[in-house]
Amino acid sequence: MKRKLISTAVLLAMLPATGAFAAALDRSGQPVSPLFQPGNLVEFGYTWISPSVEGVENAGQKRAIPDMGSSYKFPNAAIKYQANEKLSFALLYDHPFGAAAAYSGVNNFTTTPQAYGTVAKALAGQQALATATAKATQQLAGMGMNQAQIDAMLPTVLASPDVQAQMAAGAAAGAAALTPQAAGSHNTNVTVNTQSFSLLAAYQPNDNWTVYGGPVYQTIKGDVHLRGAAYSIFNGYDASFKTTGGWGVLAGAAYEIPDIAFRAAMTYRSAISHDVDTKENFVNFPGAPVNGTTKIETPQSINLDVQSGIAPNTLAFANLRWVDWSSFAIRPGQFGAVSKTVGPAVGKPNGFDLVSYDKDQYSATVGVGRKFNDKWAGNVSLGWDSGTGEYATTLGPVDGNWNIGAGVQYSPTKNFYVSAGAKYLWLGDAKAQVSSKTGTPAYDGDFKDNNAVAVGVKVGYRF
Repeated sequence: MKRKLISTAVLLAMLPATGAFAAALDRSGQPVSPLFQPGNLVEFGYTWISPSVEGVENAGQKRAIPDMGSSYKFPNAAIKYQANEKLSFALLYDHPFGAAAAYSGVNNFTTTPQAYGTVAKALAGQQALATATAKATQQLAGMGMNQAQIDAMLPTVLASPDVQAQMAAGAAAGAAALTPQAAGSHNTNVTVNTQSFSLLAAYQPNDNWTVYGGPVYQTIKGDVHLRGAAYSIFNGYDASFKTTGGWGVLAGAAYEIPDIAFRAAMTYRSAISHDVDTKENFVNFPGAPVNGTTKIETPQSINLDVQSGIAPNTLAFANLRWVDWSSFAIRPGQFGAVSKTVGPAVGKPNGFDLVSYDKDQYSATVGVGRKFNDKWAGNVSLGWDSGTGEYATTLGPVDGNWNIGAGVQYSPTKNFYVSAGAKYLWLGDAKAQVSSKTGTPAYDGDFKDNNAVAVGVKVGYRF
């Protein structure tokens, strides 16, 4: 492929974290820009995100909710090989979606070890008594007793020292399994991590058109712990989602005018379905953790990337992105079963999801980059993200953002470069809802005037 060197110098100076702290679970923005660089290329990048997300309760004492936005980081990498003038290949690695949040303080999204332990002990004791009663009933029935005789003998059997010792041991073990120490927190927290590997082939029949596409392999894993009065009966719910992989496709086309460094590239990524092994633990329904499978489908998306030379050594660029978050939902088996039981009481006869979103995400970034000399290039950008609605999940109480960014690239040789960039994000105000309240105007926390900082670095080598 024939590429103008100005596009390389400027685009590589762009902030690696273009999708940082976007709507819902969006993270990397899923770029394919390495595919359009001239020649052969290998690059590695790293992004750090530090959000500050604070709020107040919407009920009771309206207590403060300290910063619940956990910092996180993720790598990215790309290898691109130019086989000939018409055919090239690329392997792209990134973390397209993710979440990291942890509540703290004393509010409706946290609980105390003492309160949690008391509830766990009582519920485990009830379970131990039920287990001992069932076992004794079965033994007495095996001795030929009828139900009246069994009912008469049960108090004596259950009061025996051996049975009491077995019940005490069972209650202690059950309480230990239910305590937040086993789950890792007394507070509501969530982590979600995905990885994506895209193997692409690009064909350029002439200087103006390129078509590209290939398979995408994606993994997903996560943990969710719900704590505090806001979650009502779901206070004490835990879910662990084991690492699971799934396949999707990427397809795109680009139109270019090389003389002015113009390119418009549209990229489609399919939804990717995962059948995730899930372990659920529910303090309000004591017993052994429930193992099952949860259907999770990460959303389809479309990116439109446009660039054009506007002056010597100066390039304007824009990125538009759509993500189908309104089709995304997570409903683990035990959570879903309980939600169907309590759903009619909150106007949801079919139950409700652990996580879902009302609206799709739309985002836009525009900027200008300039090559100062053979060694230095840089850019500035302005960005907007729509979010997925004013009413947001308590696991991510943000409604989009506005952001500004700047990046710089240094090339000590013609084959090697180092780039760095930063973004400051004004996070959109949101009203946080527990899942039973989605689709209604009721909410549990008010989050305003929050922000985030993103920093990225990248190194690359052309060969």
